[in-house]
Amino acid sequence: MRALIQRVRHARVVVAGQEVGAIDQGLLALVGVEKGDDQARADKLLHKLLHYRVFSDEAGKMNRDLRQVEGGLLLVSQFTLAADTRKGLRPSFSSAAPPAEGEALFDHLVTRARAAWPKVATGEFGADMQVELINDGPVTFLLES
Repeated sequence: MRALIQRVRHARVVVAGQEVGAIDQGLLALVGVEKGDDQARADKLLHKLLHYRVFSDEAGKMNRDLRQVEGGLLLVSQFTLAADTRKGLRPSFSSAAPPAEGEALFDHLVTRARAAWPKVATGEFGADMQVELINDGPVTFLLES
């Protein structure tokens, strides 16, 4: 599994003109599920999301995690993160998990996240989503499990 995370001041997801998820300060995680991913990888990714130190301490160093700043976590499925872009000028999605498998693992990630942290919002799996954010920094990392 992969997650492109961005430290945000605010982020929200809109589907068909309706807001379906929003957070204030926290992390926006665009999540891609690949063939061979399983619940153990989803759990490992969640651990990284909750504990990755990307928020500044008093000295301005990235020493605080999401929990320490009491931030929100916005999880958004994005199968294009599983694309193979090494060849040609068109991405290949042969390494992406099939939709049903991807949805099951994304749902597992969301369920575990909500059990571990009270400030979790999501997009809508498979929907045409508009994601708005104010990137704080900018701070962006690609996490892999």
